[in-house]
Formats: sequence, C-alpha cells, structure tokens
Amino acid sequence: MWNRCSTSNETDNISVQSKVLSDSQCKRLHNAVLEVLERTGAEVYCEEAVELLKKAGCWTDGLRVRIPSHLVERAISTAPSRVVLADRNGERRLFLEGNNTYFGPGPTNPYFYDLETGERRDVLKSDVCGVAKLTEALPNMDFAMSLACISDCTPGLADVHEVHAMLQNTTKPIVTWAYDVNNLATIISMCEAVAGGQEELQQNPFIVVYAEPTSPLRHSKEAVEILLYMSEKGLPQMYTPGVQGCATAPASMAGVLVIAAADNLAGLVINQLKREGAPYIAGAVTTNMDMKTMIHCYGSSPEFSLMHAALTDFIHYLKLPTWSTAGCSDSKVLDEQTAIEYSLSIYSAALSGANLVHDCGFLETGISGSLESLVMADEIIGMVRNIVKGVQVDDESLAVDIIDKVGPGGNFLTEDHTFKNFKKEFWIPRDIDRDIYRKWSTKGKTTYGERLRARAKQMLQESQPEKLSDDVLQELRGLVDKAEENKA
Repeated sequence: MWNRCSTSNETDNISVQSKVLSDSQCKRLHNAVLEVLERTGAEVYCEEAVELLKKAGCWTDGLRVRIPSHLVERAISTAPSRVVLADRNGERRLFLEGNNTYFGPGPTNPYFYDLETGERRDVLKSDVCGVAKLTEALPNMDFAMSLACISDCTPGLADVHEVHAMLQNTTKPIVTWAYDVNNLATIISMCEAVAGGQEELQQNPFIVVYAEPTSPLRHSKEAVEILLYMSEKGLPQMYTPGVQGCATAPASMAGVLVIAAADNLAGLVINQLKREGAPYIAGAVTTNMDMKTMIHCYGSSPEFSLMHAALTDFIHYLKLPTWSTAGCSDSKVLDEQTAIEYSLSIYSAALSGANLVHDCGFLETGISGSLESLVMADEIIGMVRNIVKGVQVDDESLAVDIIDKVGPGGNFLTEDHTFKNFKKEFWIPRDIDRDIYRKWSTKGKTTYGERLRARAKQMLQESQPEKLSDDVLQELRGLVDKAEENKA
C-alpha cells in the first residue's frame, strides 16, 4: 500500500477562513475606541450602573460617564474567552470559541408570511411554535430565535410568550430578548424550571438574552438593567448595538466600527463590574442608511457583510466570543434578490468565523419573517459549510492506490472508495434542483420557491419535538399567568 510520512499540517483539514482587518488595524481601532470611551464617554441611564462605574474610577457628570482605558482593558481580560451553550436537556452543544460558527433565526419581526396563503400578516404565537419546530428539524439551524414579535397576546408580554412557545417546541439553545427586567425574571424562571434549578441552568445554559444600547453612546435604563440582571445570574448575554453609517455613526465603515465597539465595550465594563467573569458575547448589527430611501440596509448592502466580518476580526482580536448577522434580506418577498443576499451574507459570516450568527429568515429589512426563507437559509448554510470545511489531504483522500487500480481510461463509479466517501466529500442538495429538464418537467416544473414552501409544510407536519413533562409545562403556564396578572 502506498504511504508516506506526513506532518500534522499536511493531514489536518484546515477550515477556509478570511480576514478583513489585520492585527495592526485591529490595534488602531481598539485605541480609537479607548479614546472615545475616555474622552467622549457615554450616557448611562441606570443609577446602579453609574454608581458601579463611579466607584471603579470612572469620571461622572450626571448621566455622562467617561471610562478610563484601564477599566476597559481589565473588563476584556476578565471576561471569558469562550462560552458554551447547552440544549434544553443540558447537553453541551455550541462552543463559542475560535472560529466555530453557528447559525439561527432572528427576532422581533412584526409581520409574517403565511405558509398557506402566502399573505403578509401580523405575527401569531402559533407562528413562533412553527419557527421553533422548523428550527428543531433543520440540520443547519443550530439555535432558536422567534423570528417574530407576537401580536395575539398582551402587548407588554410578547417576549415572555415567545420563550414560552420556543421552550415547548425545540430542544436547541434559545436566544431571545426581554422588554424589561421584570419580563426577564419571568423568562429566566421558566428556563430554570426546565433546567431543574438555578445552578443547573448556570452550569449548562441553554438561554442567551440580548439587550441593545441606543447608538451612539447611550445606554437606556431598560437595557442596562437587563445587562446587570444577567451578569448577576452568571448567564450568557449579548449587548448588541444596531449602528447605521450616515445616521447613528459616521459616514465611514471604520467610524461605524468605532461606535459599535464603543457601545459594546461600555456594556462589557458594566457587565464585569457587576460580576467578574460573567459570560459575554460581543457584536453588533453594523450597516448603513440608504440616503435615498432612509432605509436601514440589510442584505442589499455589501458593506453590511464587510463591516460584520471586520467587527468579527476585532472581537477575535480581543479574544471574546462573537455575535453576527446573516441570512437576511431587504427584499419584500422570497425571490432572486433574497437568494443573492442570503448567500453572500451567510458565506461572509462563515468565512469570518463569527460564533453566533442570527437573523436567518428575515425579509423586508427585518420587518417580516418567513418559514420558506428559513428553509432556504438552512440549505445555503449547508452549501457554505461544505466550502469552508476545506479540503482533507491524507492517504485516504489522495486515493493513490485506487487511481493505480482503475488506471488510464477507467471510471471510479463502482469502486468501494466512491461508495464510502461520496456523501461526506460532496454536498448533496435538498431542494436545489439538479435534474435534467425532462425529469424536472415530469415533476411539475416547480420553482425553488414552490419546493421550499412544500418542504416547510412537510417538516412542520413531521416535526415531533421532545415534550416537556406535565409538571414542567404546568410550572411554565403558572409563570406566564403570573406575569399576565402583574401586567393587568
């Protein structure tokens, strides 16, 4: 048998990655952020956070807080460089470290495309159940989000109802938002009920909560209270600004990155002052405002993907877990534009090595959600993952002995090596069509969109998420009912 000595570098399967920023550019960006936080500072609307910052040595003037560079550096050094998320059963699944990349849906859409009628309508709680079931069934959706903002419930409790729906319909890790700290307390209580207690959830967290500062350089009372609550609980959180060049940030990509990083690192300082070592996932939604339409650009902006990749480089430079965005579109319906925008953003996110990548299934600049779009995003992720996995080079894959056996003019179709390797080496599409015209025609000449809708319906019918126990279901229902009483 043919063989040769090999080093680990020659046999390892090296993942394909790319970088936008060099280390020297990251250092310069970091110094700019430190200067902004120290010279300009930020407005913090939470009294407890202001007191924490003042006690730590920040300069305070009412709501304005200026943060010395050494506090930012200390917060970066004490925050964990990795965060591990478990599933609902406590099995550790997502390792947010290095260039490991995981994808999931997004949140907050007020509208939804009905799977039966195709019509755009208000979101229902049943839609969140459907998103969770589909997320459970889709192989490339690694975590769940609601893809929605529910309309058929008490308006101030839509966040609680979203988590209630997701907990019952998926075992995958959940990322969610909270309107305020009271709702957050209910959400965490529900997750503790499922996990079996506070300590069990802390050891193997399956919930990540995100809050949003108000760029540029403002931190609302609600957002900071959520940040402090999650810090105290020792549970993973994100503090993720949405930053628009030309509007809430300068008209330059580097300027957008400075605002995004400054807002994020101010949150990290508060997070670590409250509880040193609390898990924190850094990132932002970075884009630009279209100066003709005043629209917050998503997939149709090439800078959207470029800035997300650059911010990922910067967060990797700081050795923190990363949060990013892909699989979203400015198109109003699932069409060719959607496919282009999903593909480019997902490919860019995977190449960048961002850890948690959300917003798959977004249409209309994050205003509408679609199950068919979620199915399409899942297939694109599968294709992209087969690119970024790289090329395995070892004795088995080089196949020198098989080549010698088949010889000139032969074929490899019936070789055992082919049957052993073709599925793992070469990606096989699920809904993308590879049939010849005649076969495609006999199958009904379906478009990709039609096949996606059929696949979504099939998966919803077949998905059988693992059920929670009756005792846990009753406890969840009780927590939701109590939240409803408190809102009344």
